[in-house]
Amino acid sequence: MQRIAIIDIGSNSARLVISHIYKSGAYNMVFNQKEMLRLAQKTEGEGLLSKEAFDSTLQVMQSFAYMCRQYKTDKIIAVATAAIRNAKNGSQLTNEVFEKTGIRLHIISGNMEAQLSYLGVINTLPMKDGIIFDLGGGSTELILFRNRKLVESVSIPLGAVNTTDIFHIRDTMPPSAYSDINFFISTRMEQYPWLKDASLPLIGVGGTARTVAKMIQRSRNYPSSRIHNYIFSAQSFRTLFKKLQGTTLEERMNIPGLSEERADIILAGASIINCLLAQTKSKRIITSGCGLREGLFYDYYAKTNNVPLIAEDILKESTQNVLRLFSVNIEHNRHVAALALSMFDGWHGLHGLGKQYKKLLKTAALLHDIGITINYYSHARHSSYMILNAKIFGLTHAEQMLCAVIAGWHNGIAKRYFKNHAYRSLLREKDWDIAGKLALLLALAESLDYSESNTITAIIPDYDSTAATLEIHTTENAAIEMQQIKTLEEWFVETFCLPLRTIIKTETPEA
Repeated sequence: MQRIAIIDIGSNSARLVISHIYKSGAYNMVFNQKEMLRLAQKTEGEGLLSKEAFDSTLQVMQSFAYMCRQYKTDKIIAVATAAIRNAKNGSQLTNEVFEKTGIRLHIISGNMEAQLSYLGVINTLPMKDGIIFDLGGGSTELILFRNRKLVESVSIPLGAVNTTDIFHIRDTMPPSAYSDINFFISTRMEQYPWLKDASLPLIGVGGTARTVAKMIQRSRNYPSSRIHNYIFSAQSFRTLFKKLQGTTLEERMNIPGLSEERADIILAGASIINCLLAQTKSKRIITSGCGLREGLFYDYYAKTNNVPLIAEDILKESTQNVLRLFSVNIEHNRHVAALALSMFDGWHGLHGLGKQYKKLLKTAALLHDIGITINYYSHARHSSYMILNAKIFGLTHAEQMLCAVIAGWHNGIAKRYFKNHAYRSLLREKDWDIAGKLALLLALAESLDYSESNTITAIIPDYDSTAATLEIHTTENAAIEMQQIKTLEEWFVETFCLPLRTIIKTETPEA
């Protein structure tokens, strides 16, 4: 097992993330520490970081170094962005950090910062085309990608902290200040024609983007607290921005979703987003909870594990990671998934579901048993909870909830379990019927490998007006599996209004 530490010293805050990479190739985060630094505000004349900036950064880095020792990290990757990059004495600070902590703090360029943010986004969001904006304290990185490939990128030295200081809008933003800010930001964005009228979705990275999403979620009583892949319209943002423009700092302290540590810089951050919307003519914003730090991790992971830097299928890769982390029998889960998908295809005329549900069935089938790592009894419910909260990328919030319900019902429909669930309203009424159909297919597939011996080598599902048939090919006696199938016959009739008939074909193994 490897223990990897990622340190990001930004213009507003500093972060330490420690992840484990296991022999199986699976990885997960085990520690996360955030400290507010506000380096963009701690500058003196002639672009020098102040003594306070040096002292606070050294104190934070010593704290991070201590935690790295506690976790016995094998590798520390530490980077500094805009505030230290733009300071004339930035390299002096990184030298002192190394002398006092032994950690090499690398100052990365704006282009490198953009590249890393792109890696963090492209490996965790199912977007082919878009414009990423990584809005930090001292800079904003803008990245255009098409067909999942980076096309253009730039780092603009305008962030939520330094823009706040330039225009003195920590408390309020008078109309005259708004006009000045709008002109100031827009004229800089106009230098990049690829932004103009791109009409692509904007993908927000960084604390300001996450905070905007949280405020919109809270205003709508959104049931989930998940931010990654939360989507809202440009009009929703403009409504929020108009509300923020008329507030004082004290009033903003009471806005749900807006933390005290960001209340004084949100006007500037939101102004940058507003100008970006005007330039690009984008209709929606997608929030990314992954960015530079995740990009650094994927860069390291790809190089050390000999895997592609950009995942071809993020749903497949993230599901496999969860499977490797928690499954007690990966081959069984893969076999069950294959059987379930065969029934989905063969009985398409019975369930009538679109191909988008096939990926949900596959995801639920692969992960349906991970709850066994908590407790075998009621493991379906444990699996459901774990799926709902796992880092599975490539699904909407509602789709991930649906996967959780399918897995949670693979031992039988239990509507009571989800009756008062906090996330219940993510699903429509018809989604619950869909979940029941897919859970039945999963239950049948699970029954066909009940002994976890791959006794059933293939199945051929079919149906006519009188019955559904399941031709089962097996290499040996499958009495246990057939007994389990019988327990599901009543559920099948209730769901598809047809009896289920099984045909056993025993094959002689080749010598």
